[in-house]
Amino acid sequence: MNPLKDKKILLGITGSIAAYKAAEIASSLTKSGAIVNAVLTPGGEKFITPLTLHSVTGRHASVDKDLWEGEQHVTHIELGHNSDLIVIAPASADFIAKITHGFGDSLLALAVLAGHCPVLVAPAMDGDMYLNQATQENIAQLMKRNFQIIGPASGHLASGLVGVGRMSDPQEILGAIRYTLSRGGILKNKKILVTAGGTQEAIDPVRIISNRSSGKQGYAIAQAALDLGADVTLITTVTTLPIPYGCKVVYVKSAKEMQNAIFENLTDINALIMCAAVADFRPEVSEKEKIKKDGSELLLRLEPTEDILLEVAKRRYEYTKLNAVIGFAAESENLIKNAESKLNKKKLDMIVANDISGKESGFESDKNQACFLFPDGSKRDLPLMGKDQLAELIMEEINKIIIKQ
Repeated sequence: MNPLKDKKILLGITGSIAAYKAAEIASSLTKSGAIVNAVLTPGGEKFITPLTLHSVTGRHASVDKDLWEGEQHVTHIELGHNSDLIVIAPASADFIAKITHGFGDSLLALAVLAGHCPVLVAPAMDGDMYLNQATQENIAQLMKRNFQIIGPASGHLASGLVGVGRMSDPQEILGAIRYTLSRGGILKNKKILVTAGGTQEAIDPVRIISNRSSGKQGYAIAQAALDLGADVTLITTVTTLPIPYGCKVVYVKSAKEMQNAIFENLTDINALIMCAAVADFRPEVSEKEKIKKDGSELLLRLEPTEDILLEVAKRRYEYTKLNAVIGFAAESENLIKNAESKLNKKKLDMIVANDISGKESGFESDKNQACFLFPDGSKRDLPLMGKDQLAELIMEEINKIIIKQ
């Protein structure tokens, strides 16, 4: 399921102060199972050494000297033809101009010309250079030729000025790499809708009724679906977790908002994964002004919130492409009995039951222990594992359900 495993990535580094960030990108890719071949331009060598890149990848980092003295028969052809993805990070204004106009005056430029794979370009330069008409036209031309451009970001620049031109954060670039390499996965062209986080039901403008859901499991599922090639929409109440690169994101707060967002996005969806912890109750009246503490009791009258999955079950016939609806049961007692009841009542294709009473699993934890239950009465017990690992297993089951339809 790891789209980076055994993929050959040519990481090009050009003349920019942001070159030091390339070591983090190379290291992270290598740890994720990718085979990283770093290539430095003469300008790139001014900011970072081949030895640094060799140290984090375990592989020779190439420079222009290798074009003439390398052990490979034709170095630039080997590098270009054998890459699954070419990433230029950082990409200077000079190098962007060269690849736009087909220059071949460096090993890296020649490898780009020889390549048959996607190319991801992360610009890094001073703001005025980036906004210059020539640079903008060069970038536009690369995009027309299906080069992928990521960034740049706005912030403090090497010149001391503040503006647009900073290379995108390495984690964002890594996300773009992961997303690009996942597009041919087994769920290619499938659309997955995932919900995450705990809803918030307002008591007044300051106070809410909510729960302890962190949203981590939902975000892990969204990433696992992306890794399998799916197009993913994430409906979430969480604003503190990094968004998996490539997700369409819809932010909501209350159960009502989440229900509306689900039905607004359910058309053409192949699987709905309802991982969000939706509040069961909300105040009958939400005060418009902050309730003042005056020493007296505060009594709240609660009403049930929308039962989103039950409403999906009632209207499922409207959505002909919806092959799989998955629910979650977070229970503190009678786990299997309560989960089975929810599975049958809401006509789910699978339910993920997890005991939230465990110290190492459930809400706010990075781990989870779950049991998969199915309509035919079968179940699959799982040991304690990371939420990312559980997400992969959930997506494996969803793929089986989709294939059967």
